[in-house]
Amino acid sequence: MSIQYIKFVASRFIGTLVDTMILWGLSSYIFSSSYIGHYLVAPTISFEITVFAIFLLSHYRVWSKRKSIKNIKTFIAHFVIFNISCVSGFIVKMAFLLLFEKLFGWDAVCCNLTALLISGIVYFVHVEFIVHKKRPAIIVAVNKM
Repeated sequence: MSIQYIKFVASRFIGTLVDTMILWGLSSYIFSSSYIGHYLVAPTISFEITVFAIFLLSHYRVWSKRKSIKNIKTFIAHFVIFNISCVSGFIVKMAFLLLFEKLFGWDAVCCNLTALLISGIVYFVHVEFIVHKKRPAIIVAVNKM
């Protein structure tokens, strides 16, 4: 098992802790009085904060050796791409969070943890087979005259 994979798993574990703690705080103290705040706004805010935390860990710890240009412009560009790729996982997470709340009546934090397990699988498949898909080498012939 490579160090890279261990760092990847650790960053996702930290992200789960961040997401859960922020969601708990928001849904318990700030958005506790409304369904929309409790089950939609709080998970959205916790998701975005978590995405940024995971991105920072990934950018500076997990994939830091792969970054050839380290400036604010590339940092922001990488974050935007990373954030966009995380949205599909978020949509899956929210769909399951709301489904579990409707089916079982669980609290937002319990629904979120269960939904994170399912969306984590979807995210891994997305990253493995779409984002970091092995591409065939393209050979470009240069014609010299």
